[in-house]
Amino acid sequence: MSNELEFVLDRLGTDSMKWDMTEARFGARDVIPLWVADMDIKAPRPVIDVLKEKAEHGVFGYSAPSSKVDEAICDWLKKRYDWEVNSETFIYTSGIVPTISHMIQAFTEPGDEVIIQTPVYYPFYDVVEKNNRVILKNPLKRNDHHYEMDLAQLESLITDKTKILLLSHPHNPVGRVWRRYELEKLAKLCQKHDLLVISDEIHADLLFDGQTHIPIASINEDMAMRTLTCLAPSKTFNLAGIQASYAVVLDPKKRLKLKQFIQSTFSSINIFAQAATEAAYRHGEGWLEELMIYIQANYQFVEDYLGEHMPKIKPIKPEGTYLLWLDCEQLDMPAKERNQWFLHEAKVAFNHGPIFGEEGEHFERMNLACSRDTLAKALDRMKQAYDNKGL
Repeated sequence: MSNELEFVLDRLGTDSMKWDMTEARFGARDVIPLWVADMDIKAPRPVIDVLKEKAEHGVFGYSAPSSKVDEAICDWLKKRYDWEVNSETFIYTSGIVPTISHMIQAFTEPGDEVIIQTPVYYPFYDVVEKNNRVILKNPLKRNDHHYEMDLAQLESLITDKTKILLLSHPHNPVGRVWRRYELEKLAKLCQKHDLLVISDEIHADLLFDGQTHIPIASINEDMAMRTLTCLAPSKTFNLAGIQASYAVVLDPKKRLKLKQFIQSTFSSINIFAQAATEAAYRHGEGWLEELMIYIQANYQFVEDYLGEHMPKIKPIKPEGTYLLWLDCEQLDMPAKERNQWFLHEAKVAFNHGPIFGEEGEHFERMNLACSRDTLAKALDRMKQAYDNKGL
């Protein structure tokens, strides 16, 4: 086990969505939850220490803007992505999904069209449709175990009502880290058709060996002005419950419009979110490096186990995130039957593929951010159910 990582093997009874809501959500008892994207790993020790310090102070009043947090973010973005921005471009928010919802409301009208690239993170559907906007689906192309953008099909969708491309970057759930040449081609289309880009880059830090994250807003000056980038320390450092996120908006006019819109419902992030963000970005890099070594080893463990014992379940090798897209087509089960089989026979809870769109019909999404022991136990359960079914 890593020197940096501290695993929590029992999260039951801690008001954990992942563990304590599994039965209510899935209708199955005693299952191993490998679904929602949080980790069974403690946040970096410096984050825990600074939160203890804030709690001991004992006064939890309104928080003022913090230049220390601003500087920590600027330094992180420069070091990790070679992306130089200044703190004036930041808008702090309480979560990326509500931020995207605010962006769609601020920059489109009811009936306007938003492009999403499916299969994709399922709240993307809600933030469009529940705001009375129209989804245009641009399915990714799958070439064996690799997904690509279908830019020709994307361009064919665009009408005079199409206003936004909502980008998952790195992509959830398929795990692609988009290359510069792909982003440059996409950028040309966005410029040609004057599309605003909302780029969800929450998984940007979670990269496998050899991968580089390139913020799409850093591609060129035009993309800098037409992109709203959503970022957070939450996925990287397991801080989702702290509710800390921020948008980088380089165009001053767009930034002012969005800030005015958001400030009607939200004034500032809380003091714990501020402290955690600064500590994570200042002192969490070693922890993150250890994490990705462990996640990649977990992936290899799953790939090897499936190949030896359950060859009809085929993992799509991720380039980033700690999520694994499992191709279950060869199990030859309808999606609903397969979902129930995993839950009630294998006693394992995944995110069911169809919730990411019809392109996920044959898939399940597995969370790799757990201890090897938890993962081995889940795979052993799956193998037993697999063997019992005679697959």
